Amino acid sequence: GGGSSTRRVTFEADENENITVVKGVRLSDSVIDRMKEPSAASGRSQHRSASGAVNDEELKKRIAEELALERAKRDSEAQKRRLKQEQMYVRDEFGKLLERERISSNEHLTRAILRERAATEEERQKAQRFARQLEEKDRELKKHDAYYKEQLARLEERSAQFYKVTTEQYQKAADEVSSRFK
Repeated sequence: GGGSSTRRVTFEADENENITVVKGVRLSDSVIDRMKEPSAASGRSQHRSASGAVNDEELKKRIAEELALERAKRDSEAQKRRLKQEQMYVRDEFGKLLERERISSNEHLTRAILRERAATEEERQKAQRFARQLEEKDRELKKHDAYYKEQLARLEERSAQFYKVTTEQYQKAADEVSSRFK
């Protein structure tokens, strides 16, 4: 991460004051440019005087800091890439989860609709059956009504005939009694 490193970096300058990196450590152009600054070059040309040793130490410190900063940048960028990848993974997984939930709820809804349709169809058939039974009862009642009206008409006719016969017999008997007991 961004902490200081315990790794030692050694470098040396060639005859043209170019910086040569030893042990395969890569330095950025900005670090190399700072290493070429006049203060660093004059410190080298004084054959390691006391102030040159201090400048070398400062230079080493600055290089170590620059390396640490670059490493921190790389680590930060790598962490950002990992974070983006993880975010994409989470989004994908969340999307898949939402899709599964949507499919599941659609299936539940479809089943509920089918159950409701079946119940509605059953109710419709029941209503038709009851309507047929009601029509049948109505026809039966009309039959009974017609039968009883016919019976009532017969009884009234018989009663009228009986009354007529009875009245005639009464009249006959009354006439007979009156002719006998005049």
